[in-house]
Amino acid sequence: MPVYLIIAQIILAVALIGVLALQTKGGGLGGIFGQSDGVYRTRRGVEKTLFQVTIVLAVIFVVLSIVIVRISST
Repeated sequence: MPVYLIIAQIILAVALIGVLALQTKGGGLGGIFGQSDGVYRTRRGVEKTLFQVTIVLAVIFVVLSIVIVRISST
C-alpha cells in the first residue's frame, strides 16, 4: 500500500478535526433550560464556508478510505 495515501488520510483527518472544532454550536445551553429552537437561522459568511469545507473534507476522507481498503485487499 502506498505510504502517500496514508499520509494524505492523516492530513485530511487533522484538517477535518480542525474545521469541526472551529464551527460554532447552534443551540448552546438554551435547550437545557427549555428554550425553543423555533428561530430559523441561515449560515452566512465564514460559517457557511466552514460548513461547505467540512462536507468536502468528509467526502474526500471517505473516498480515500475506500480507495485505501480496495488497494490493501488486492
